[in-house]
Formats: sequence, structure tokens, C-alpha cells
Amino acid sequence: MKIRIATKDDVPAMAELLRQLFALEIDFTADYATQKQGLDLLLDRPNTAIFVAERKEQVIGMCTVQIHVSTAKGREVGVVEDVVVDIAHRGKGVGSALLRALEDWAAERGLARLQLLADRDNHPALGFYRRQGWHLTNLIGWMKHL
Repeated sequence: MKIRIATKDDVPAMAELLRQLFALEIDFTADYATQKQGLDLLLDRPNTAIFVAERKEQVIGMCTVQIHVSTAKGREVGVVEDVVVDIAHRGKGVGSALLRALEDWAAERGLARLQLLADRDNHPALGFYRRQGWHLTNLIGWMKHL
């Protein structure tokens, strides 16, 4: 398995992974055109990264990170999203390898913290994050569509 930075050629495979992820998350809806637009924006933007896991030249997992400024930390932090592994490849260390690569990338840039949101009913994901050394906070996620 290889972990690398995504390219535009990976967009169709990543959109399929997002379809799998959004099937689990009640707040989001899978739509290829929308996900392609978002992935294209991330790929073109500085201070972001998309990592993909590849096995036999097939993208089997992904995660994204965007750099933000935290007034609480007085430094830059990373917001992690879109952590997903193809259903046929789950439980084989792919997600762990993706997060390690993302954490190394964040450490190289001196980020003070990584944070992410997870669906409260996605118990496999919640357990996965705990095993990776992440912890719950007292914050509650809120959203407003514009």
C-alpha cells in the first residue's frame, strides 16, 4: 500500500469514496458534481492536502486537511475531513496509515492541533479515532446552510 498526495486524476475515485462516507452521515448527501467541485477546490488551494491510499494503482482510501488559525492556540491548526476507506479494505490498517501521513504533514508545518467531526452514530469510526489517540471534546458541532 502507498500513501501519497492526491492529484486531479484521483477525483473520480475520491468522489466514490465520499459517496460511501456520505451514505453513513445523515447531515450530508452524495452528489458527484458537488463532491468533484469540492475536491477540485481543495486540490487548487494552498494550505490544504488530500492524502490517498493506493493499492495496486487503485485509490482505496482518503482524508483531507485544511489549515486554519486558532485564537485559542495562537497558532495554525488542521481541520481534518473526509476520512474514508473503501468498504472492501476496512480493518486492514489503511485508515491508520492515512492518519499517520496526515499527522506527519501537520507536524512538519508546526500545526498546534488537529480536529475533526464525526457522525455521532458512526460507532466504528468513533472507535477508530479513539484507537488512533484522538479524544472527544466538550464542543458540539453546529451547522447553518447558506
